Amino acid sequence: MDEKNVLIVCGGGASSGFLAQNIRKAAKKRNVAINIKARSESEVDDYINDIDVLLFGPHLKYMEEELLSKGKAHNVPVAMIDNLIYGSLNGDKALELILELLIK
Repeated sequence: MDEKNVLIVCGGGASSGFLAQNIRKAAKKRNVAINIKARSESEVDDYINDIDVLLFGPHLKYMEEELLSKGKAHNVPVAMIDNLIYGSLNGDKALELILELLIK
């Protein structure tokens, strides 16, 4: 699989940055080529044309329809990260979610 670009968004980009770091570690262990950026939800439009997957933190559930719509318009799968995965910063589980979205 070619390197895939993933954007994780949260309110300010900080908590998603920690999760992104753990996903990079998990991907390296599994030899998965992935480029992950963590940004604020306000930056989605700046990246939507250059990503393969869009993930968002559970605290942005109120934006789900808007983010799904943006993803659909650009053929980018979008998913909310489960509370347990997000809260525990579980890079392995988040990577599994990304890989599931890529094979759909």
